[in-house]
Amino acid sequence: MVARFFFGLLAAYLAGSINFSIVLFGLLGREDPRAHFSGNPGVTNVYRQAGWPLALLVLLLDAGRAMGVALLAVQLWDVALVPWAGLALILGNRFPCFHGWRGGKGVANFLGFYLLLLPLGAALAVAAYGLLFGLTRAPFWGSFGILATLAGFGLVHWRGAPAAQFALLVTVAAIVWFHRGNIQAWWRMQRAPRVDEKQDRPGE
Repeated sequence: MVARFFFGLLAAYLAGSINFSIVLFGLLGREDPRAHFSGNPGVTNVYRQAGWPLALLVLLLDAGRAMGVALLAVQLWDVALVPWAGLALILGNRFPCFHGWRGGKGVANFLGFYLLLLPLGAALAVAAYGLLFGLTRAPFWGSFGILATLAGFGLVHWRGAPAAQFALLVTVAAIVWFHRGNIQAWWRMQRAPRVDEKQDRPGE
């Protein structure tokens, strides 16, 4: 069982290390998606560079791959261990051994992984994304809506299984940490108008 668990973690990591946006851009003769805008080879940056069709394809591939990993984990492991496969998948997506250790932030993979395990939570998570993105126009806040919703559902689903809850919370914390640059940039933008206003009124 221990060997199966560690081989499963390795398989999930390697699956996550295949970045579909980088592969597709290469096949289409386009420049590496990490070379422009945010430098993140995720769905949002693919949309900025190539439009919705390719972004949607990347989203479906990421989510489908994640669902496959979840399905295998459910078949091979005890249910309390399954979220650990999700963590390994996200780490592979963020630090891909096939793409120079520089990958995405894992939100699409996180959603796809828990879509199979927590379908109602995933549906509400998508709704939370739409609501927060609509209010803020910042994709990362929408992503945090996905994380919060699925974390809540997961903690309830795996109540009595602290190992599963711990893996889920570590995964969520890791994805939030991967977005720290977005948070800092957003915070600077929120403060910038106040600074400009003070500069325009130096007598105050």
